[in-house]
Amino acid sequence: MDNLNLPVLRGERVTLRRPRQEDFEARFRLGTDAEIFRMYGGSRNEVRPMTEETARRWVQRLLDLDYAWIIEAGTLIGQIRLDNVDLRDRRASLAIGIDDRAKLGIGLGTEAVDLVSEYAFDILMLHRLSVRVVEYNTRAIRAYEKCGFVVEGREREAALVDGIWHDDVMMALLDREYAGVRRSKA
Repeated sequence: MDNLNLPVLRGERVTLRRPRQEDFEARFRLGTDAEIFRMYGGSRNEVRPMTEETARRWVQRLLDLDYAWIIEAGTLIGQIRLDNVDLRDRRASLAIGIDDRAKLGIGLGTEAVDLVSEYAFDILMLHRLSVRVVEYNTRAIRAYEKCGFVVEGREREAALVDGIWHDDVMMALLDREYAGVRRSKA
């Protein structure tokens, strides 16, 4: 797939669109938040200040992917993507990052996940979306559950964060479950 043909996905409060080279400026302004970095599974001693070069690399990594969107809520607040898309087995993994602390906990991530789920199931005709999240990121786990994701298990002591081992929670959403979630929200 030519990643330039990825559609813009519009919700009530967020718009998901392809990254552009100039997005590095907005990503640079967001900086690096140590607590958000920890929610991604990073240790506090690994946090580095955001530089223009780091922000440019962040944008380029997204541009190099076929299924990656910038999350906008007035301005760039993060990214969401489908990784390991397997159209034969009709599955993919989902990853999202909201890097604006002021935009956390107000449902924007949930809306973005809903939009990408709709695209994955209705356009790509996937059967399964999976996600992994470090066990202490309860806000993300709740958001995924709101979107219909089900906990399938744990990968024990998979993440070493701040010198302590943590489990990764493995979650997934199947197409038939998504159809039920969509009906319940209608």
